[in-house]
Amino acid sequence: MLKAERHKYIMTKLIEDQKVVTTNLALALALSEDTIRRDLNELDNKNLLEKVYGGAIQSAGKSVDVFDIVITAEEEKKKIVTKALSLLHDGQVIIMSGGSTNLVFAKLIPSDLKATIYTYSLPIAMQLSQHPNIDLIFIGGKMQKNAMVTIGMDVIQVLSKIKADICFIGASSINVKQGLTEVGYEVSIVKKAMIGSSDRVISMFASGKLNTKMPHIVCDINQLDTIVTDLDPEDLRLEEYRKLGVLIL
Repeated sequence: MLKAERHKYIMTKLIEDQKVVTTNLALALALSEDTIRRDLNELDNKNLLEKVYGGAIQSAGKSVDVFDIVITAEEEKKKIVTKALSLLHDGQVIIMSGGSTNLVFAKLIPSDLKATIYTYSLPIAMQLSQHPNIDLIFIGGKMQKNAMVTIGMDVIQVLSKIKADICFIGASSINVKQGLTEVGYEVSIVKKAMIGSSDRVISMFASGKLNTKMPHIVCDINQLDTIVTDLDPEDLRLEEYRKLGVLIL
């Protein structure tokens, strides 16, 4: 992985989780901890983050306004999610997980789409609240403050009663052997419930997350119907996923 790709991945995780841990990054990117430390030092020198013992946190100068949500590499994520807009149609019941890519997707949902959307992500709920034709249901529960998503049994119980046509699930990491994986156990459990309640499962993510892994399994690759990345669908890096029957956009 190129240095620029590593830095992009680190900054994306920092925005999503409010902090990054050196050992987790090394595991996810299959790199040495020394390499990750050098990357964090370089990003710290550029005032893009604040390096601390064992990892890094957001720069102290960052706005704390909850409504001022910064999305890293937003233009690149627009190119990814635009591919998935064709999967939407009137009358659908949709579940959306959290994550910056899904937030960009929420911004681009056509204003004339008439659908019902469930989400446990506060930023996505805030964005969809401005949509004129979406019936929005925010799933309440214990708030995980760093990612601004709800977790716990309240969320899982609501999800278990939903019969959704399609879900859009964010990916922290993905690889052929372990499937979709998450850094946090509670989020992984919520995502499992989300998948279990949906007829079709779509995962959208930047290609830097390919062939990486986190500690907690969400689902096997064959439980995904479609994956959407910034790569050309015929890219050889996606071949193993295609062989497992996943549609590539």
